[in-house]
Amino acid sequence: MLTARPGCRHDATGTTTLRNLQPHHEPDADRPLRARTLVRRTRTRRRDHARGVGHSVALGYDRGPDEIAFTVGTQEANFLTFLALLSSPAPPGGDGHGSVAGADGDSGAPGSGTHAAVVTPTYQALHSVPDAIGSATRVPLTQPGWELAVDRVAEAVDDDTAVIVLNNPNNPTGRYHSEARVRALYDLAVDHDAYLLCDEVYRGLAHDPLPPVASLGAHGISTTSLTKAYGLAGARFGWLAGPDPVVQAAVRWKDYTTISPSLFGQHVAKQALGDEESAILSENRALAERHRGIVADWIADHDLDWHDPVGVNAFPTVPAGFDGSRGFCRAVVEEASVVLAPGDAFGYDGHFRLGFGHETDQLREGLARVGEVIASRQ
Repeated sequence: MLTARPGCRHDATGTTTLRNLQPHHEPDADRPLRARTLVRRTRTRRRDHARGVGHSVALGYDRGPDEIAFTVGTQEANFLTFLALLSSPAPPGGDGHGSVAGADGDSGAPGSGTHAAVVTPTYQALHSVPDAIGSATRVPLTQPGWELAVDRVAEAVDDDTAVIVLNNPNNPTGRYHSEARVRALYDLAVDHDAYLLCDEVYRGLAHDPLPPVASLGAHGISTTSLTKAYGLAGARFGWLAGPDPVVQAAVRWKDYTTISPSLFGQHVAKQALGDEESAILSENRALAERHRGIVADWIADHDLDWHDPVGVNAFPTVPAGFDGSRGFCRAVVEEASVVLAPGDAFGYDGHFRLGFGHETDQLREGLARVGEVIASRQ
């Protein structure tokens, strides 16, 4: 039986539809006969694995298996989605069908444009990648409470906006935005002929998960992986779910990134997303809830503020006596050998990110060490 713990690393992402498991740019003619036979057998096994997993994953989004693309983690899923929506009409050597706009030659197609409106704070890649490909406007959550203000996002959207980007539950704050706010954001995307992309990698740790964005309609795209809620970072297996034109364009770009998830990753995914899924998620939700309580007590003991999170990330305030978040995190790693993420990496120097998806004994030991560093400055 698979056992797993929710991960606390930076993110993941990935993609490969059932259509893309036999790369068209690797002809068999240049391989020895024995090599060709092995490659064909491997392709058949990968196809069989993907078909089984693809149908079960697709059901969770009210989509068909061709609207799911498997990737090497969530990071790749997001990367390929941005390439599909914001890049030139086709990847190098493509056939003109590499981007959403290029799929039918219609520059007014949903998602055609070069601009992304990104709700922050969030994973760096969710704003830096679209900014590198096209342009990105960051829309900060409203404090206190890290509220999603849809009207502020609306101010950032223009005629060139191809996608609105959300991470829900949010990393680093742990804020889980309500279904009403998410649907309002989806409606905003529809009104501007854009897509709503939601990184949902922590969604499985919520006790009552919201409907995935990809299930809301034709303008919804969801990305996720086995890394966080399933605690299976080593599998490097993720996916994106969304409309066929987006998935098709992402798959075209994937031929220039990783081509396909590993056979090992597909094998693990088949188990984790099959009979083992309920047990894995139940165990990890219970672990996250226990650890949230431990962290809550520690926060109160050190007179810090935070937003009570969903998932395994917290974003508390920096204790007094330190030179901002970077000074605090540097002191902690140098004096206590505990790694925390400084809030200024997310644009909020008064906070630091604390991950609590480790083993319970490790969490308690780490918090005790950080507490000693704090006490030494008071």
